[in-house]
Amino acid sequence: MLYHFLTSMSDQYSVLNVFNYLTFRTGISLFTAFLISFLLGPRVIYMLKAKQKKGQPIRDDGPESHILTKQGTPTMGGFLILLGMSAGTLLWSDLTNPYVWAVLLVTTGFGFIGFLDDYKKITKSSSAGVSGKVKLLMEIAISLGAVLIIMDAAGPDYGSKLALPFLKDVMVDLGWFMMPFAVFVMVGASNSVNLTDGLDGLAIVPVIIASGTFAIIAYVVGNVVYTDYLNLTYIEGTGELAVFLAAIIGAGLGFLWYNAPPAMVFMGDTGSLALGGALGAVSVITKHEIVLAIVGGLFVLETVSVIVQVASFRLTGKRVFRMAPIHHHYEKKGWAEPTIVIRFWIIAVLLALIGLATLKLR
Repeated sequence: MLYHFLTSMSDQYSVLNVFNYLTFRTGISLFTAFLISFLLGPRVIYMLKAKQKKGQPIRDDGPESHILTKQGTPTMGGFLILLGMSAGTLLWSDLTNPYVWAVLLVTTGFGFIGFLDDYKKITKSSSAGVSGKVKLLMEIAISLGAVLIIMDAAGPDYGSKLALPFLKDVMVDLGWFMMPFAVFVMVGASNSVNLTDGLDGLAIVPVIIASGTFAIIAYVVGNVVYTDYLNLTYIEGTGELAVFLAAIIGAGLGFLWYNAPPAMVFMGDTGSLALGGALGAVSVITKHEIVLAIVGGLFVLETVSVIVQVASFRLTGKRVFRMAPIHHHYEKKGWAEPTIVIRFWIIAVLLALIGLATLKLR
């Protein structure tokens, strides 16, 4: 909104030309989202505590320490992230860009699903929220709407194609299969981040790292000079997603201030489903779906640990891990929570660097 207003007056006031620069708007989007998330944090947390009374319900089968250390902590802190992200994006991005609306649809839509899930858990005082089937159907419907917008914006040349990392300008045309594949990426990314959100600060920092990585990727893929140099496929308009991703980073940093151990608030499904869906949508738009599996490898690991645990127990009656997702396995082994969180952050940084390396190694 402000972007369009200020640039419309740039002919009269030359200083306003700075808002025509994508890099400047990316930086100010991050700062705006951080300020909103950080400054409104205490008020939102107070409101959540007043409404929730007992805080987020703790799993009975979870680590015993959680009953003592996390009881009474409010959830739905993802609302704080969504507030900052939305403000940063709407104020400083080009709202004529269809990709911006596609990612906002997924992020806010998945956030609403997460809100319903958190609300049911709180009102029922149970760790069981909206049924898995209902959530899945809602996520698929929202993702499908976003995919239609994305494919229409990309046009027939790129809408149905999948890029392969490490190979120069190689794209595989999936045809109509691209639609279920893209939906799978968004829904899968969303639920992977959701599974990772189990310890203070564990999910938000890897999300920030992945968002920073994809902000670079979006900027590069949307710049014809860089795509020519790096032998990447140029997708017009993707650079604008850097403003959106910067807003996620800023809002995430503001939230982390209150989510750092010991957490004053949890993001809940309101935040985790939204942020995972956002990363999935961006990867589909930039044609870096496979790279997301690398950059978000930590989320993949958490998901695989749950799949392996469930499959092993159903087939053999035995568990591979002491508890799944895998971060709880290490809690059961006696690792301190900060040790697990920081080591997982280190893994996220290394995976992000490998993901960025795919831009050059072609």
